[in-house]
Amino acid sequence: MVERRLIWLAGIVLLWGAAIFYELVSLQVVHHRQYVAAARRSQELVLEIPAPRGSIFDRSGAPLAMSVPTETVYINPLKAPLRPASEILSLVLHIDQDELYGRMQAACDNHRGYLIVKRKISFEEAQSLRTMRSKGLDWIEIDEESQRHYPNGTLAAHVLGGVDFAERGNAGVEKALDDELRGVPGRERLLTDVKRRGIDSQLATEPKPGVSLTLTIDERLQFVAERELAVQVAAKHASSGSVVVMNPQNGDILAMASFPTYDPNLPPQPGEDPAARANHAISVPFEPGSVFKVITLSAALETTRLRPESMIDCGRGAITLFGRTIHEAHGGYGVISMADVLQHSSNVGAIRIGMQVGQDHMFDYVRRFGFGRKTGVTLPGESRGRLRPLKIWGKTSLASIAMGQEVSVTTLQLAQAASVVANGGLLVRPRLVLKAGNEKVPDAQPPIRVINPETAITMRQMMERVCLKGGTGYPEAQLEGYSVGGKTGSAQIFDFATRHYTHSYNGSFMGFAPLNNPAIVVVVSLNGTHGSGGYGGRAAAPVFHSVAEEALRVLDVPKDLPDAPPTTQVAAQKPADDDDVAIADLGDGPNVLEDADDDDQAPGPASVRNVQTAGSNTGPLVPDFKGKSMRVVLAEAAAKGLTVLPDGSGVARVQYPPAGSALHRGERIRVRFAR
Repeated sequence: MVERRLIWLAGIVLLWGAAIFYELVSLQVVHHRQYVAAARRSQELVLEIPAPRGSIFDRSGAPLAMSVPTETVYINPLKAPLRPASEILSLVLHIDQDELYGRMQAACDNHRGYLIVKRKISFEEAQSLRTMRSKGLDWIEIDEESQRHYPNGTLAAHVLGGVDFAERGNAGVEKALDDELRGVPGRERLLTDVKRRGIDSQLATEPKPGVSLTLTIDERLQFVAERELAVQVAAKHASSGSVVVMNPQNGDILAMASFPTYDPNLPPQPGEDPAARANHAISVPFEPGSVFKVITLSAALETTRLRPESMIDCGRGAITLFGRTIHEAHGGYGVISMADVLQHSSNVGAIRIGMQVGQDHMFDYVRRFGFGRKTGVTLPGESRGRLRPLKIWGKTSLASIAMGQEVSVTTLQLAQAASVVANGGLLVRPRLVLKAGNEKVPDAQPPIRVINPETAITMRQMMERVCLKGGTGYPEAQLEGYSVGGKTGSAQIFDFATRHYTHSYNGSFMGFAPLNNPAIVVVVSLNGTHGSGGYGGRAAAPVFHSVAEEALRVLDVPKDLPDAPPTTQVAAQKPADDDDVAIADLGDGPNVLEDADDDDQAPGPASVRNVQTAGSNTGPLVPDFKGKSMRVVLAEAAAKGLTVLPDGSGVARVQYPPAGSALHRGERIRVRFAR
């Protein structure tokens, strides 16, 4: 009997031992990783170490955005006396005591041993807390972080954008290239006891700093662009405006200004107008008005037999199409050359030219110049503008688009289009990022041929006349020592509620200098101007003048013209003829496209109209230089008191204006030489 009991007891002990052995094998071998992971979850905290955010520089290395060290205060609610702690910290950190106490109590109830009290504390706050900690308040903890800082305040705010509380980009370059700038955060393992108190720490992975970026922006030109834009917006009582300065050869954006502006160092304030943070240069499209005639005439030179000297019947200021009468802004023109159509900004003349181009070609060239699609600049929120598909064009859409209506564009799109004419016919993609770290950022796509080089040269010559006496850009767009080409635009703003054009305007100007080999393109747009003072020639051209003058100086571009004589001498030599001023004003009016009777037209005085149509016969005739050497051409021109701008070497092959044409006052003859 005793032996049986011993056998049973031994069997039970054996089974018990086997069960224990099984559990040990299960714990130590089969489920080892699972239980180790569970232990680590209860004993370890994995903390993320933020990576330093990459800095942003302008093209010369001047800092535009950087991350500076800052400090954050936190506590362990399980160790700190809640009520006294909330009183002390709220007093030092200037925060609400009841709100802080509620957060501390909630953390304590959830057994959380880590609570951030306030991020990015000031130097004085940090010093006060360190003094308290040295006197026994060891539950106060201070940790180092980084804070995004924009040393120039509002400068280039719309280009740079900003970051949120976690230093993630929320606008501008900061958002577009957030992944590159933010870098890769590191990890730290913190070993804790049963009460989640730190025992030991181990660095798992080091943080990888973000890539620093060098932009194409030049902070000197950016400052001038923003300053001049703000002054002119205030002077013309405009609602907003933008400026883009661009290198037409490679697409580098040298300045991009938008008004109104803001300080990216400050978070949005309650009641702040969101328009202040919108980049008007890329995200707010508008009807361009007469600046779009550059595209119309370029298409005509490419697809028709029209040339600058071709005569265009401008119908004395009115044209009727499908029951709709379209007038000039002021007065009217008779039969004038295509070059005069651009110089005086004739709406009817542009429509006549557009009709010869035709809908298909017009739509094709508008697309070729980059309208109706995004430029692809490295910024979020870019608008593609508005270009309706050809199949839904109305009966008068061709007329409207020929003079810059029924299409909306951005200032950056206009700069890209102006660069096509300036660089010899190539569409270049606007570029904002020059380098990522030390590596130069390659061009996203090669330039695309849009128009022939001969067309671009001819357009530059015609656009020069816009800035000479008698043109809509004279004298505001002229630069001392540099030849200039440009175009004004004054488009009435369409009210979609009443479906009529208002008496507010988008005044714009796009131009380049120097003429033979443009180094810069500058486009200016002021939105919501009023009266004749809000037209492009008076509102936008002065901004072009100041910005282009500074850009040419900063870039050290050689002058191609002699400096002008003193103002007093010019005034003494200028004839007392007010008709010249009237002519300049006529072409720069708004683009009116309304249903109207002939009685609505208010043509200018007959004397003004006669001067406009006869203006091409008021100067000396251009000699025929073709086939002659440069030396002979210059000698012959000097003998006749004419100014020649030569290009190339060999014998004269092409000249503008053509032989036999009458020179306008101040106009120069351009001669291209080739072997």
